[in-house]
Amino acid sequence: MESVLDLAPVVPVVVLEQVEDAVPLARALVAGGLRAIEVTLRTPAAPEAIRAIAAEVPDAVVGAGTVLGPAEVETAKAAGARFLVSPGWTEDLLAAMRASGLPSLPGVSTASEVLRLLELGVTDMKFFPAEAAGGAPYLKSLHSPLPRARFCPTGGIDAERAAAYLELPNVACVGGTWMLPQEALRAKAWDRVTQLARSAAALAG
Repeated sequence: MESVLDLAPVVPVVVLEQVEDAVPLARALVAGGLRAIEVTLRTPAAPEAIRAIAAEVPDAVVGAGTVLGPAEVETAKAAGARFLVSPGWTEDLLAAMRASGLPSLPGVSTASEVLRLLELGVTDMKFFPAEAAGGAPYLKSLHSPLPRARFCPTGGIDAERAAAYLELPNVACVGGTWMLPQEALRAKAWDRVTQLARSAAALAG
């Protein structure tokens, strides 16, 4: 895998409180056409959830989100994550991501951050928090002066907003949670997750 951005038009951003939900949730997402799954390192269950998905759902490409520093990079890689996503970036974090050998999406929210990453040879980035930082109009305005940058916007995006982002030439995919409604997760309604994932996967046409 060369880039996270080319796996699917939508990357589900998953927060798991219980490890036992990891495998059925991942299977439901894959069945709906969403292979790339970002499990955020926001809960104690996250590393084991990544490990379970990596071991038991071979068609999934599971990655780790909310990677904040070198320690999280090591945790994610040890758990079997196949890509890394961060909400922002620092020199130390970027160095650790590169040293891991895993495809990574460092986070940006300003033109200056994008420019600095381009100087360092990074072209694939997470745009976060997408809606709060200017949304699709902001990313559209970046394309002309910074055409080499490609983005996965995440933060405040729903199905309707996702379509607008995916029309942009510098957006390869979007991250979101709308295919993971809390009521469906609490009820373990995996068929509902599959239905929503299928609709999300169809957004790229």
